[in-house]
Amino acid sequence: MTDPENPPTTDDERRAAGMRTRREVLGDEHVDRAVAGVTPLTADFQDFITRVAWGDVWQRPGLDLRERSMLTLAITASLRHWDEFALHVKAAVHNGLTDAEIAEVCLHTAVYAGVPAANHALAVAKPLLAELRG
Repeated sequence: MTDPENPPTTDDERRAAGMRTRREVLGDEHVDRAVAGVTPLTADFQDFITRVAWGDVWQRPGLDLRERSMLTLAITASLRHWDEFALHVKAAVHNGLTDAEIAEVCLHTAVYAGVPAANHALAVAKPLLAELRG
């Protein structure tokens, strides 16, 4: 994370900080694939998510990476964005979440976003966690 006393202020600083955090959370392999797949159609979007999502929001001092992972899991499950949910299950494990904590996020999601979303989230998480922990 960025030093809260000296947050990035320019686009270049946010891009660099965002890329560091993106790699820390998602892993070099995923980020390298994403960067290698950039085309003129996707270049602006990739720059945007690196600067804004990873360089601004994920850098803020108010929540740590574990807490941000929990929120991201709940939000992606609630919105039924299953590819992003699966990606962030892996990131959550990397950020130190236990299987029990991920299950708690899904249970909490059931109350506020619906049982079907939470049930499917658990179905997506179960084989991923078995593979990652196996």
